[in-house]
Amino acid sequence: MQNRMPFAISKTESFYEKLSEWIGDVFYDILPEAGFEIRDEQIFMAFQLEKAFKEKKVIFAEAGVGTGKTIVYLLYALCYARYRHQPAIIACADETLIEQLVKKEGDIAKLEKALGLTIDVRLAKSREQYLCLNKLDRVISNPNSEEDFHDVHDLLPDFVESGSSMQKFAPYGDRKDYPELTDDKWNQVAWDSLQDCFTCEKRHRCGQTLHRDHYRNSKDIIICSHDFYMEHIWTKDSRKREGQLPLLPEASCVVFDEGHLLEYASQKALTYRFSEQILESLLTRLMANDVREKTLNIIEDAIYQNEQFFHALSLAAESDSISDKKSIKKTENLLKEGRKLHLLINQLEEELVFESEMYVINEYDLKVVEEYLEQISYSLSLFLKDLKGIIWFEDHQGERTLVIMPRMVEDIMKEEVFSQKIPFVFSSATLSENKSFDYMASSLGVENHLSFTVESPFDYEENMQIHTTVFGDDHLNGKMEYTLEKIKKSAGRALVLFNTKEDLRLFKEFSKAKVEWPIYFEGEAEISTLVSHFQNEEQSILCSVNLWEGLDIPGRSLENVIIFSLPYPPNDPVFTAKREGAQDSFNEVDMPYMLLRLRQGIGRLIRTHEDKGEIHLLLNESTSGKVTEKVLSILPVTVNN
Repeated sequence: MQNRMPFAISKTESFYEKLSEWIGDVFYDILPEAGFEIRDEQIFMAFQLEKAFKEKKVIFAEAGVGTGKTIVYLLYALCYARYRHQPAIIACADETLIEQLVKKEGDIAKLEKALGLTIDVRLAKSREQYLCLNKLDRVISNPNSEEDFHDVHDLLPDFVESGSSMQKFAPYGDRKDYPELTDDKWNQVAWDSLQDCFTCEKRHRCGQTLHRDHYRNSKDIIICSHDFYMEHIWTKDSRKREGQLPLLPEASCVVFDEGHLLEYASQKALTYRFSEQILESLLTRLMANDVREKTLNIIEDAIYQNEQFFHALSLAAESDSISDKKSIKKTENLLKEGRKLHLLINQLEEELVFESEMYVINEYDLKVVEEYLEQISYSLSLFLKDLKGIIWFEDHQGERTLVIMPRMVEDIMKEEVFSQKIPFVFSSATLSENKSFDYMASSLGVENHLSFTVESPFDYEENMQIHTTVFGDDHLNGKMEYTLEKIKKSAGRALVLFNTKEDLRLFKEFSKAKVEWPIYFEGEAEISTLVSHFQNEEQSILCSVNLWEGLDIPGRSLENVIIFSLPYPPNDPVFTAKREGAQDSFNEVDMPYMLLRLRQGIGRLIRTHEDKGEIHLLLNESTSGKVTEKVLSILPVTVNN
């Protein structure tokens, strides 16, 4: 086999020794000659990672902003993938960040140019990031459908509709292909959980299927989100049983970028979701078949009882204005309605066994319904028990959903993830708690690990100014006026970070026609497209709820970061459960989360030694003196007011 290593190695030489030599050459000679800004902290990190790969261990790599940690883990991931002949997996914090690594200004492109390499890197995105042909057909069949959807249809490759064979891989259907669609419009044509791709007749012409086949064959690196990696872990066995391939292939190693967020993705992957609309839609679909009268009566009863149960849920849900997640009080009436629905679903499952033997139900419909009834029945059984888990209710524009999440995931993570004898790298500027990695390790089921910490190499005192301004708790307009004033002072070039979608929405309304430069709001188009506009249009503004981590915009496009409010966690059931498990909830849950996220947000400003700029931290009058002291203690420079 041809040696694809970026360095020469004979059969008698040690891979790890040659790798160590090459890493030294790269950082001491090759990258500096190519104009890279090399830091001592980066070189230290590079030689620390070597041990994790050699011993196939978990390593917590805590490296301050500007260390250049992405370059380091990319070099190791690439070489190890080629050594093991298996792709490396790099899991980013969320779907909004995975495009950052492969953008034309990104680290992979820079490494390819500097090292004279071609790196086979492919993106593995969640199913919601792909177009559903069935949903698109339904939308455009509506005579009142908007022109945007017809434009999407017109962009489909010829082989999708014509039946002609596909000569080569032709990617299409990625959310990024339709940047002009708002998130709301995209959701009308994107995959959702009612689509059973395995039995869909359009499966082999579907963009999602083609992308899956494409990224599985990567020779070097597959990039996905934490959520997607965890979905792969929880579904791989069931997918194999159904004759499907796991979502991801066997990996040589795994890197968790922004690894401090993996626990949340792990919990999310274990979550059970039961939607009123999905059950009603499934049962209505069943009624279109020639089923027996007994089955039809049970279906009608179940549709009615489904409505009664979700009505009872709505009455028992207690709302928090910031979070979408509403806590549920298990009243006797709610449990009674839940037991009735659970009984009907079990009866329907039994009747469908008879219906399947008579072949009167469309096979596609039957498979979808059976799978969902099984999941819904299990979800309801968990809800009706005295479950030591986290339960909440969501209501988005009339679509009501019951959500059930386990409280702890460390046992499953230990068994399903960290039992693999491969290197796992956690990379972040914020992994330790008071210099210890024990909290992170125990919450994820990691028993043996390596770790190190290196500080940021930047001269913050020289290049960064931080201003704090206090506003009355009800002076939202004052905060928005201040934000506009600072945006105008920096002539755009600003990132505004919000803690809630509601604050972002209000600022969007407030700032209309008041800013002379382009201003981009998360949600109004595909996120990586918005980031690209912001990076390449020097005097633009980006407003976001989710880009506290991972956003890397060096140069003059970002000279002003405005933190609209301290990023406390919401008062939703997930964090309520965490608080209930703590002796001092504010100092053990709320404060660490806020300070970590604040450090991440501040870290968006200075990305190179040449970068300069200002941070504006907007505080509320009710913020206590102790909180202010803590905030000031983690800031990289003294506040300049």
